[in-house]
Amino acid sequence: MSLNQMQKSRIEEILKESLRTKFGNYKPEPASMPFHTRLLGKDRMALFSFIHSLNTNFGTTIFEPVALELAKSNFEITSKQADAGTRISDGAQREIQNILDNISAANIKPNKIEEMERIRKVSQKGKMHKVKLTKIDVFLEKSNGEKFLFDIKTAKPNKGGFKEFKRTLLEWVATIFAENPQAKVNTLH
Repeated sequence: MSLNQMQKSRIEEILKESLRTKFGNYKPEPASMPFHTRLLGKDRMALFSFIHSLNTNFGTTIFEPVALELAKSNFEITSKQADAGTRISDGAQREIQNILDNISAANIKPNKIEEMERIRKVSQKGKMHKVKLTKIDVFLEKSNGEKFLFDIKTAKPNKGGFKEFKRTLLEWVATIFAENPQAKVNTLH
């Protein structure tokens, strides 16, 4: 996929604006890291703090807007920080926990397609509960209704983070299936 000149210009502007804003608004957070400071020095620690802040900031100020810009020509709906849904069934909650427990115990290997089908089957079984889930970083929908849900991470999560990350993706699927069990959904990170 090659970018047209308008897309290139728009992405260049997104990058420039993000960096201008970061440089203009950056305020170092006081960190008590005496060992690091003695070992590396104040200047290097200040640089580390700035780069860490920049990396954290990239998700919302660069990655999401650039992803939307690239997707505009191929998707009917493009949005960032979208809601997946507000309802999840008892059956889906139990199935999600079952999947996570079995993966953690190494009884099964992760298999996104199989997991989503298991959730689809129970997405409307039992009582429906109101939930407030983590926002979808980038939501895309094709004209045929196929949905793509992206969770963007700027840093590699630890083991506990992966578990919560997996739960989030499965819960997004469950809330969409609660509204429409036939929906075509893709979760990506």
